[in-house]
Amino acid sequence: MRIFSKKLPHPDLPPEEKEALLLTEDYQEVMSEAPFLYLTLDLPTAPLYKDEKEQLIIPQVPLFNILTKFNGNTEKEYKTYKENFLKRFQLLRLPPYLIFYIKRFTKNNFFVEKNPTIVNFPITSVDLREYLTEEAQATEKHTTYDLIANVVHDGKPTEGSYRIHVLHHGTGKWYELQDLQVTDILPQMITLSEAYIQIWKRRQSEEDEDSHTGA
Repeated sequence: MRIFSKKLPHPDLPPEEKEALLLTEDYQEVMSEAPFLYLTLDLPTAPLYKDEKEQLIIPQVPLFNILTKFNGNTEKEYKTYKENFLKRFQLLRLPPYLIFYIKRFTKNNFFVEKNPTIVNFPITSVDLREYLTEEAQATEKHTTYDLIANVVHDGKPTEGSYRIHVLHHGTGKWYELQDLQVTDILPQMITLSEAYIQIWKRRQSEEDEDSHTGA
């Protein structure tokens, strides 16, 4: 992927000093390229709203909202021990299999928190062309992906359990696996889960589309 990084002045500095620093070479945007093993998708901060029955409302976010991190325009601030940076990302190539890591857990000095936000995602036909650079868009023929596995975390961050949804390619059916138990599951039920890790397979032809739609 292509990474654009720009150093930020310390927030406590006077405005005049910040402006002066932003003109220096150290604070100009730098571009680099690096391989990736998976794409980390950041969830929005979960609101603490309650409905009229005083029950917490579980927020939802579309998959494409959290994929905008890789459109080459969306900037995000990253903080280190000493410095802060603004970064934006764009993809240079698309692999045959793509892993999404949905960042549900955050740690601080005292405890681990879990974000319960539900990600709304389609099971098939996720086109990632718009997240490629213009040069890559001209050369990449196949940019559409179908979900083949979905790892779910249920429960509290320190006491929870895991389930996995797997597509059986031979029949086109989905199965849920938890420990030694294997059961059928409807595709529409998969999207209601607290997805944690997903594996997507790139389509190579129209035949791939037929196999996922059951045609």
